[in-house]
Amino acid sequence: MSTHPEYSDLLPGFRWEDVDADGVRIRAAIGGSGPPLLLLHGHPQTHLTWFKVAPELAKRFTVVATDLRGYGDSEKLPGDALHLNYSKRAMAADQVAVMAALGFGRFDVVAHDRGARVAHRMALDHPGRVARLVLLDIAPTATMYAQTDRAFATRYFWWFFLIQPFDLPERMIAADPDHFLDRHLAGQIKVEGALDPRIVAEYRRCYRDPATRHAICEDYRAAASIDLDHDAADSDRRIEAPLLLLWGAQGTVGELFDVMESWRSKAVDLRGRALPCGHSPQEEVPGLLLAELDGFFAST
Repeated sequence: MSTHPEYSDLLPGFRWEDVDADGVRIRAAIGGSGPPLLLLHGHPQTHLTWFKVAPELAKRFTVVATDLRGYGDSEKLPGDALHLNYSKRAMAADQVAVMAALGFGRFDVVAHDRGARVAHRMALDHPGRVARLVLLDIAPTATMYAQTDRAFATRYFWWFFLIQPFDLPERMIAADPDHFLDRHLAGQIKVEGALDPRIVAEYRRCYRDPATRHAICEDYRAAASIDLDHDAADSDRRIEAPLLLLWGAQGTVGELFDVMESWRSKAVDLRGRALPCGHSPQEEVPGLLLAELDGFFAST
């Protein structure tokens, strides 16, 4: 029996399970009926980032919203010298295993931020599993590092802070994890009142765990090392699943990168547009996001 909290008021009709993903415990909220749809969150969120859209999606899909390895109430694996435990390859394998354990061999994916980077790797490593793919507010990791300038490094400073060797960022964030998390969210959310205090309280609860903070640093360390190696090895491969890109017009990605162009050589079938928000459409403009998802899933 799990001792982790459940949130029936936020995700009505959902149930929570700790799923064995080939030896890694992944926390999942499951609800609805119909074709399977996997929702993957970003940093510093948990699966609860989807609470404004998941109940509506559950009217048409069997929705599986997970906490990524190391995040929320999923298992926190230790770091390693090569950051393999938090490579997007390993994190993607977790999610494929979760869906297989739930009986789903092929499924749609909607993913945000770090989860979208996991989903990108999933679509390359497991093309037969990903039916349709939606990525929220990212350009490819390799592109963003390659095009780094002062504006990007200033606005996304944590891409360079969190990758510093253990345990410098872990120790510094430990001085006031609530403040670090709150400032991070405040800088990315552009729609006033979009953050629900109940959700922020959950983000804080999870961020206060030193093992979570270490996992987050390892996630970013992997992105700046082993993930780039994997991306380089697959530089000639393209995402086969139909791909929808959505990003915030007021966010760093939308303002500093040509999102569509950044993905054009990486996908066979892509479409996308900006939304009037910052970094987190699922929390800032949930109605608009749902409309975009409805149109994409109806046309593919």
